[in-house]
Amino acid sequence: MDAKHVAAWMQQELVKQNCLYQDDVVDFLVKAKDETHLRENADGNLVLGTKLLNSFKKLNEHDVVWVRSEFYWRPRVAEDEEGRLARG
Repeated sequence: MDAKHVAAWMQQELVKQNCLYQDDVVDFLVKAKDETHLRENADGNLVLGTKLLNSFKKLNEHDVVWVRSEFYWRPRVAEDEEGRLARG
């Protein structure tokens, strides 16, 4: 699968579940035996690679925010500040 294909799957899951956890995407890619879109972070955890994140961002740059404390994306709400990161 290329990054666009995985990003489209991520977008579909986000719409269906109203949120998308990074761990669920990692699990999906590991089970699909497609770890090319993953990288290891400084803590030794598998996380999404930059190319995949950029493809996903292109699909929803203004409509989705990242909740850093819980490692998931969700639709933007009126209370969210500008930018991609959800605060508080």
